[in-house]
Amino acid sequence: MTVSDWVTGFHAVRAALESGSVSEVWLATERRDGRGRELEVRCRALDVSVKRVARRDLDALDAGAHQGVAARVAEGRAPGDEGALEALLDSLSKPPLLLIVEGVTDPRNLGACMRSAEASGAHAVVVPRSRSAPLTPAARKVASGAAERLPLIMVANLARTLRWLAQRGVMRVGLAGEGDELLWSVDLRGGCALLLGAEDSGLRRLTREHCDHLARLPMAGEAESLNVSVTAGIALFEAVRQRRGG
Repeated sequence: MTVSDWVTGFHAVRAALESGSVSEVWLATERRDGRGRELEVRCRALDVSVKRVARRDLDALDAGAHQGVAARVAEGRAPGDEGALEALLDSLSKPPLLLIVEGVTDPRNLGACMRSAEASGAHAVVVPRSRSAPLTPAARKVASGAAERLPLIMVANLARTLRWLAQRGVMRVGLAGEGDELLWSVDLRGGCALLLGAEDSGLRRLTREHCDHLARLPMAGEAESLNVSVTAGIALFEAVRQRRGG
């Protein structure tokens, strides 16, 4: 058993159950309240086994933040690779919308980005294989089920992937505070990949050089930047607005 096989917290566990990816649920021995009983009933309806365990067993998965519940996610939910990304693009009948994040090492930020991406209807989240947060229980919990529904693609060489995306006709739009155009002025209706970097360091120079546009948000206050997941949500839903003709 590895920690990354589990999701914790009631909301994330319920979302994973509905996705059909759960093989087993652990409930803390003392969780015999309404929420615990309701979850047990749902597990029985889905033919998912429930095991009562000591709180320390749950602490080993997600110390102090598990709410007394965890679910083992079935195999086959591992991140995809370049081949999976190619297969995904080949399968689409409409322009792809991708979120690419680099330098994000906090699993909770990764989970929040995945939640925003799934909510917007994006087709995948792409991250570099190195120097990126793993899909931990904390990430899955914040993702609130998005990690079970949305492909996470880990690539060995981000610059090479960006060149390949350009060959596939996917426009690459980097988000940066010093961008030379506002995001609203960029046409996001075609296939596009939105690129974000870590909150403190932003996009790397090499990544910026592979962007077709470097755009910024119209910051009006004194804050110089937003959390990466907040920026992701704003950018993704701007693409949604444009694609719906809003």
